[in-house]
Amino acid sequence: MTEGTTTRPERLRTDEAGRPLGAAAVVIGGGLAGVTAALELAGAGLQVTLLEGRPRLGGLAFSFRRGGMSVDNGQHVYLRCCTAYQWFLDRVGARHLAPLQDRLDVPVLDVGHPSGRPRLGRLRRAALPVPLHLAASLATYPHLSLAERAKVGRAALALGALDPEDPALDGVDFATWLHRHGQSARTVEALWDLVGVATLNATADRASLGLAAKVFKTGLLSAPGAADIGWAHVPLGELHDTRARAALDGAGVRTALRTRATAITRSADGGWHVDTESGPGTAERLDAGTVVLAVPQREARALLPDGALDDPDRLLDIGTAPILNLHVVYDRKVLRQPFFAALGSPVQWVFDRTESSGLAGADGAAQYLAVSQSAAQDDIDRPVAELRERYLPELERLLPAARGAGVKDFFVTRERTATFAPTPGVGRLRPQAATGVPGLYLAGAWTATGWPATMEGAVRSGVQAAGAALSGLGRPYRNPLREAAA
Repeated sequence: MTEGTTTRPERLRTDEAGRPLGAAAVVIGGGLAGVTAALELAGAGLQVTLLEGRPRLGGLAFSFRRGGMSVDNGQHVYLRCCTAYQWFLDRVGARHLAPLQDRLDVPVLDVGHPSGRPRLGRLRRAALPVPLHLAASLATYPHLSLAERAKVGRAALALGALDPEDPALDGVDFATWLHRHGQSARTVEALWDLVGVATLNATADRASLGLAAKVFKTGLLSAPGAADIGWAHVPLGELHDTRARAALDGAGVRTALRTRATAITRSADGGWHVDTESGPGTAERLDAGTVVLAVPQREARALLPDGALDDPDRLLDIGTAPILNLHVVYDRKVLRQPFFAALGSPVQWVFDRTESSGLAGADGAAQYLAVSQSAAQDDIDRPVAELRERYLPELERLLPAARGAGVKDFFVTRERTATFAPTPGVGRLRPQAATGVPGLYLAGAWTATGWPATMEGAVRSGVQAAGAALSGLGRPYRNPLREAAA
């Protein structure tokens, strides 16, 4: 279908008792949650229209063109324990484009060492059962003292005994719990925040213990390979837009880009009217029996009809957290690893995106690095010139080969509301998929998935919304994630 146009689904067909037969559905939002919900509803036989205000799918995990390169707005990774996102990749035919490590291996460079030279450590797993799979790595991790390493093991065992779904954990911050379990400030920086900031988008003092327990228990303590890292070896747009659109087309979903919903109201026959707009003078009304609202929480609040939630304003209390990405193109190769994490520096994680961006074919000598900065409240509004002055010297400290290298390009991408903020107490604010009015459902990583704001959480929310919608229609639904996790 042509971008920017909207197709009207058929009106609800009913039997003699007025019950819907071939129910139509409208999914509002074309991020991972919305695409997932649309695919699942269409797979169950519903007539689905997907609305997305942007000219592309993928939400906040997308690509754009710059100077002959295809650039991701931010570096996104997933773990082997992220079974929902892997199912999504399979569903759109893209698993081979975002492979996992054979075995967890994270180089960690510390430039805070008294010698002034970068000191390399590694977090990697062995082919042993949990928790022995990480024991050797922690025992030799050079960025912690022997006493600190011993205390990490005791804290990990205590963390493994927690139930992430226990509501009491939601009100406690992770840092308080870590300090109670003997973790020094250095241990928090060099280990817990090294992982936690990247997965939670918050430092330990700003993160709910419940969400932190979910990340660490699932990722590090559920199975030996659970924390193996995967990432796209092609632009994200290939996965979340191009291949997602092909999958939607194949499922019979009508996709309307550059089209936003302006209102959701009840129809006289008990269904829904969705008013849309794709430009001046293009207002149109769609009729549906099922609506899935898969947009950020503030947009969802603006569209929610009366009665959908007991306290809809609580969605406005779900905060947001920023992510900043710095993009640097050098005139030569300065990094020989696919990625590394940093300590003793404002730099957090650095990835080599040369090949995936298409730069390698254009100029074999150049290298493109993406610097991913989560929980970036202090930097998100700094001017580009200031960020350049701050971070290029830091990269030279971490990568001696960058000293003297020419910088061919330096630019910044900012997502000021990249994720919901995983602050203590956020769990009680996150709504379930089903609302208080029949036929209306919520999806998005900010809903009650039990996961932090990740691609995994977004896909899970889409599956939850589709399952709730089909249950409301009295249709059987086979949750694909149960099979994916088996």
